[in-house]
Amino acid sequence: MKCPNCGFQDSKVIDSRPIEEGNSIRRRRECLCCQKRFTTFEVIESMQILVVKKSGAKELFDRSKILSGIMKACQKRPINGEEIASEIEAELQNSLVQEITSRELGEMIMKKLKERDDVAYVRFASVYREFKDLDTFLAELKELKERK
Repeated sequence: MKCPNCGFQDSKVIDSRPIEEGNSIRRRRECLCCQKRFTTFEVIESMQILVVKKSGAKELFDRSKILSGIMKACQKRPINGEEIASEIEAELQNSLVQEITSRELGEMIMKKLKERDDVAYVRFASVYREFKDLDTFLAELKELKERK
């Protein structure tokens, strides 16, 4: 690490502390040339993931968008929407994919909701799959009931 005081290329770490829930590290360093101390921060570099929409347009993955949809589906339900959004984001980062279709993303969300709560799942699926009438709802409910 280059010293901001004298520009020397080497320093030693005096102290390290995790910050921001362990996603970053604050390090106190000392220059081996001039002995001045300075602070550096290390942050995990996350990969940029593109979401390919139905229209073919691409946009950056936005956790807040999926969280919003999950929270609407989980309203007044005993489900932690933050946890589901974090799991999905972690899965995407760990998979090392650079692009995912909105369809695949929606299916991931529905799978997580289906595992946790049938009502939240049906709420999300009704919007995601664009249920047009009562028969579509009933067919989905019948499938859920048969699964149990």
